[in-house]
Parts: sequence; structure tokens; C-alpha cells
Amino acid sequence: MARLTAMKVKSAKQGRHQDGDGLMLYVQASGAKSWVVRLQGQGRRRDYGLGSLKDVTLAEARERATEYRKLVRAGADPIELKQRRLAESVQFPTFELAARKAFEEQKKGWRNKKHRAQWLKSLETFVFPKFGATRIDMVNASIVREALLPIWLEKPETARRVKQRICAVLDWAYSNDFRDSEAPVRAINKGLPKQPRRDRHFAAMPYEHLPELMKGLAAGKGVGSLALRFLILSAARSGEVRGARWSEIDFKKKVWTVPAERMKARREHNVPLPAYSLEILKTAKMLPRIGDADLIFPGLLGKPLSDMTLAKALSSAGVRNATVHGMRSSFRDWAAEKTSFSGDVAEAALAHTIKNQVEAAYRRTNFLDKRRTLMHAWGVFLHESGLGD
Repeated sequence: MARLTAMKVKSAKQGRHQDGDGLMLYVQASGAKSWVVRLQGQGRRRDYGLGSLKDVTLAEARERATEYRKLVRAGADPIELKQRRLAESVQFPTFELAARKAFEEQKKGWRNKKHRAQWLKSLETFVFPKFGATRIDMVNASIVREALLPIWLEKPETARRVKQRICAVLDWAYSNDFRDSEAPVRAINKGLPKQPRRDRHFAAMPYEHLPELMKGLAAGKGVGSLALRFLILSAARSGEVRGARWSEIDFKKKVWTVPAERMKARREHNVPLPAYSLEILKTAKMLPRIGDADLIFPGLLGKPLSDMTLAKALSSAGVRNATVHGMRSSFRDWAAEKTSFSGDVAEAALAHTIKNQVEAAYRRTNFLDKRRTLMHAWGVFLHESGLGD
């Protein structure tokens, strides 16, 4: 008698969940769910994969299990039969060809242009020379491990991304019937050494040193220094400032509205502009421009500034042990230690999302009035306080 229901399948946790007559739902630690049927035939017991829950429903899994039972009772091997049928009807692509096809299909859904550019390039550099010519159904955990091992400890972040992209190609091949299984993620991970622990924090300057930095940037020349001062004053991310446009500025309301498509959380963000920020914008108005005239901080040939331009401005000001993104952390520390504003107001100024989904659903304010006062105080601190004051 069947034991599983659609509701039980949906809520199933890690482990094996019996449905009856050898049919099981296997839930991995990652949450991935797949169907397996355990059958006895020709003197041995064997588990046969029936597909991922994403592609095979409970009813379909039962049908496939019934078909496999009939084949085993007849003395046939379902896996060999499936492979033979596939070999007869399908031209198996190489890993490289599968990767390029997967890339072409999926890239349209990727918003990040940098990610699109790097995705295929990383495989061309680190994977195709190793096993790009290998037939996709023959790529196993050992082959992937051997390709990743030379860069796994030397280039850990790159290696992790390459591994993820390899697995994405293998999963794509599985969903297109070019493989009998999804990417062997667990086996790959077990075969690689443990990487050094990652430090996810961006190096930040003590906020007490920022007034002196602002003086140095004000004395500097170039659009990079100007943009960096605006970034520090607004506690914004680099990409938001580098892509800032005059059409986003409301000088009457003294607000910069960053559209959702340029925000990390994909939600529109209003940034109050204190007098110090408005002065920077007045200076930016006088910058020579070619190309896109709507850009506030134009780079060469009228294109947006690069991230390296802001980093260079920071380095030219004598800062070696902090990052541009770390300026947001400096602002957050100052708000916590030197003001009486709540953490919610400071987090809203940083455009951080609310992790508690229930709270996020009921919160209707973005604290704009309070943030206006907070950002004015931040501007005063940066321009009118003494070092260590």
C-alpha cells in the first residue's frame, strides 16, 4: 500500500522515505529530492534512479517503478536498456558543446553582465582544456576533481565558481536526457581538500579617520575622487554611484532615487541628499562630458567609471588597508556608536533587506524623514569634526 502523499513528498526532510514495493523518495542534505526504486533480480538487489522530483511527480514515479519491476522480472536491466535506447536515438554532445548550449539557453535570464561574461570564459580557461572533449554522459566526479584540484587551493573563489558552473552544465545535460544522473556534487566535494576559511567582510576604515580622508579627497583631482566623496556621504554601493544619472536627482526634494534595476535587492531606493552632497553634484555639473550626458560621474569616452577608478582614488588618498565597499561599514559603526538612531534607520540607509520575512511583509515605511536627519548628521561629522572628535 502506498505510504507517500503529495503533501508528504513536499515536506519531506533529509533521508529516505518509503512509498512501498521498493519505491523511495531520497532527500539529500542540500534539499534536492529524487526517486529511487530498489529491486531484486538475477540474484542481486539494486537501486535504480527514476529521476528528480523537479521532473517526475509521485504518480509518474510509481508508473516508472512499475515499468522497472516488469523489466527486472523479465530478466532485463532497465539502466542498460535506457542507455541503449538513448545511444540509438541521441547524439551525445561533448562537455564543451553541452556547456555552450546551456550557456546560450540560460544567459538571457542573468541580469549581471559581468557574470555572463565570466561564466563561459572560466570554463574555457580551466575546464575545456581538461575534459571539454569528453562526452557529457562520461563526465564523473573523478574527472571533475582532477580538473579542479590544481586551482582549488591556489584560486579558491575562482575554483568554487568553476565547480558550480560545471555542475550546472551536468544538471542541464541530465534534464535533456544526455545523462542518467545529476551532477555528483557530494562525491566531488568529498574528493577535494578543505579550503581555507573565507573572510566575507570588506576591510573598513575606523570612522574616526574618515573626516581626514574626505579632506584628502577634496584636495585631489579627478572624477574618481569626486565620486568617492559622494559615495561616502550617501553610504551607497560603488555600482549605484558609478551608474548615477542626473535624471535620478530631484534637487527640489533633495533626494536621489536609485531605480530598482540598479539596486542589489531590486527595489527602488531613495537617498536623502545633505548640503554637502548637493555641493558635490554642483561640481559634477561642470565636468567636461562626451557621450552619455546623463551620467553624473562620467568616465573615459562618456562611459560609467570602473570600480577600479574609485579604488585608485582611495589608494591615491593614502588608504591601503580599506576598501571602497568598506566605507558602508564605517558609516554603520558611526551610526551605532555616535548617534541615537535605531538600527532599523541605519539599515534602511544602507538599503539592506529585512531578513525576517514576516516583519518585511508588514513594514510600510522606509524612514525617509529620519534618514534625512541621519545623513545630515553624517555629513556634518565628515566635514566639521576633528580627527578623533
